[in-house]
Amino acid sequence: QVIKARLLGRKPSGGRVEVLVERIVDDRHALALVRTSHAPRPGAEIYFGGGERLAVAAVRGRRDDLFELEFDQDLLALLERIGQVPLPPYITHAPDAVDEARYQTVYARHPGAVAAPTAGLHFTDELRARLQAHGVELVHLTLHVGAGTFQPVRAERVAEHRMHSEWYRIGEAAAAAVNAARSQRRPVVAVGTTSMRALESAAHDGRVVAGSRDTALFITPGFEFQVVDRLITNFHLPKSTLLMLVSAFAGIERIRSAYAHAIAARYRFFSYGDAMLLDRAR
Repeated sequence: QVIKARLLGRKPSGGRVEVLVERIVDDRHALALVRTSHAPRPGAEIYFGGGERLAVAAVRGRRDDLFELEFDQDLLALLERIGQVPLPPYITHAPDAVDEARYQTVYARHPGAVAAPTAGLHFTDELRARLQAHGVELVHLTLHVGAGTFQPVRAERVAEHRMHSEWYRIGEAAAAAVNAARSQRRPVVAVGTTSMRALESAAHDGRVVAGSRDTALFITPGFEFQVVDRLITNFHLPKSTLLMLVSAFAGIERIRSAYAHAIAARYRFFSYGDAMLLDRAR
């Protein structure tokens, strides 16, 4: 479930600060991207809530480009009260009530993601019921999508790009269902790159291992897939890790052909755009 992860604040001097919570560590601590004129130092404070100063966060440290923040109150409650839906950077309008409802899958349950698993936005309760009526078995897993999903690959060598880690959980029942499908040679269809990364991160000798873990899996051409046979996914940004993932899955030339068709047919791209169904290249 996508949280209202964007907070607008200010320094004690009055300078503007934008905080994007990347991960909630516990009730009052988070890892976050902090956008301001000068990077804050440990011990610096950020005020939220305009002149009323409804909340304060103190900078406790830094992990690469993420800052360790300590809030003076329950973080999830604060985000729900004054936070904004963290729409992708290519959506330029301010988030409104429509986005709060639309930028969420119908099956979202556990708060923690800072971006929607957008392939799932195509599904309604009615469509899910129709799929089940046709014999499709639906199982759920959780991956809290991080802001790193929007980060372009800037390294000259792809292997030097570092993914932000993301937390996922696959329950015993979900793992058993996927493993049963594989043993019976029924196809496993991942709804979105989010689900794929969790499943492939949890794979061991072709079987999914249940549990909760962090993953920084970076899937590029040459990756050996163990679990997923088909993938439902939206059309992604150029030079993105997600475009590399789908190229690894379906094959570079097939993806180029699919994107050429989508451009010619004026498909909609990105988070609120169209989707495609891909078979794994054999």
